[in-house]
Amino acid sequence: MIDPLAGLSTEQSDPRYSQIDRLSTEQVARLMNAADATVPGAVARAIPEISAAVDAVVARMRAGGRLIYVGAGTSGRLAVLDASECPPTFGTDPELVQGVIAGGEPALTRSVEGAEDDRPGGAAAMAERGVGARDAVVGVSASGRAPFVLGALTEASRRDALTVGLSCNAGTPLSAAVLHPIEVIVGPEVVTGSTRLKAGTAQKLVLNMISTIAMVRLGRTYGNAMIEVSAMNSKLADRAARMVSDITGTDLSVARPALEAAGWQVKVAVLMVERGLDADGARALLERHGDRLEAALAAAGRVPGA
Repeated sequence: MIDPLAGLSTEQSDPRYSQIDRLSTEQVARLMNAADATVPGAVARAIPEISAAVDAVVARMRAGGRLIYVGAGTSGRLAVLDASECPPTFGTDPELVQGVIAGGEPALTRSVEGAEDDRPGGAAAMAERGVGARDAVVGVSASGRAPFVLGALTEASRRDALTVGLSCNAGTPLSAAVLHPIEVIVGPEVVTGSTRLKAGTAQKLVLNMISTIAMVRLGRTYGNAMIEVSAMNSKLADRAARMVSDITGTDLSVARPALEAAGWQVKVAVLMVERGLDADGARALLERHGDRLEAALAAAGRVPGA
């Protein structure tokens, strides 16, 4: 019987690591660190494909669509993690960026037997979410073969959604199934086949790029300030106050009261300080300019970034 995984680079055994069980802790740590250091280079080689995929994702989101990640096992957990960070970081509705993992919520903390192999389940997950032509669906699978992910991407494609595939092997079935294949070739793992290592790191880096650049393109930052941050704790409230202070060039003694009056909305507070508006007036100005702070400041006679 032919092993379908035998030819995958992520499944190969690297002789450099064949005796890690006989090495000291420091020696193993140095080997792992050296292996991890190769990952950014592998990601860099895929940047043209990543960039094209992000631009396509942003076009769908600007048309009112959602970004939906789909994965299984480690890949699914990374997908859910990236999606879950968007609301607190960029103030998005939880429905805008979603993470779908084979086996559902229980699979976030433990293995769910057979979930990865459930191809019909992947298709059903897309149907349940009403995936359509305005949406972008990103399949994440280190092997590029996970049946759950392939089922989801096939169904998403059938529904005319934009499809992106992120894998860590060359010429994968996932790449063949999507409009935008991204292959980050990281090679064999320190522990043979343990794709939570280099492959997982590579996937995390690419997912960071997809969500972060999409939010920048959608105007959810001002420069590199996360102006849509949800001030849900004291650390984030302090960060928001510093942002208002930095953008407006005022002291925290001015910025923080404005932020409190703005309901902890950074963009509103900035316009209140810049234009002497009340919160409602600042929100109205933002609305007239597509909720984009840069445009609202320019209309207010402020040179963006000055």
